[in-house]
Amino acid sequence: MTIEIAMIARRIVELVEDKQAHDIILLDIRPQTTIADYFIICTADNDRQMRAIIDHIDEKISTEHGLNPRIEGSADTGWIVLDYRDIVVHIFSQSQREYYRLERLWSKAMPVVVVQ
Repeated sequence: MTIEIAMIARRIVELVEDKQAHDIILLDIRPQTTIADYFIICTADNDRQMRAIIDHIDEKISTEHGLNPRIEGSADTGWIVLDYRDIVVHIFSQSQREYYRLERLWSKAMPVVVVQ
C-alpha cells in the first residue's frame, strides 16, 4: 500500500507540473505525523491556473486510481487543499505561500521531489 501511495504522490507532482505550477515540493511527513504520509506543496500564478490544477488532479486521480479528494479553500483565498487522506495537496498563490511557509513548518520532513 505504501508503494502505491508514493506512486500516486509522484503522479500528482507530474499532474501539477502539467499545469505549470512552480516551486513544487513533495514531502515525506510519515516520521513527523500520522495525519498523512505525504504533503505536496506548489504555487500557482493566478486563480484560473489554480482551478485548472485542481480540476486536472481531481480528474486524473479519480480516473486512474478511483480516489476523490475532500477539497477545502478556494482560488480567491489563495490556498486550496486536496485531501486524499494519505496525500494532502496544498496549492497556494505566491503571497499565501510566503505567508504560511508550510515548508518551514515541516522542515524536518524529508523532501522526496523538488521542482523549481
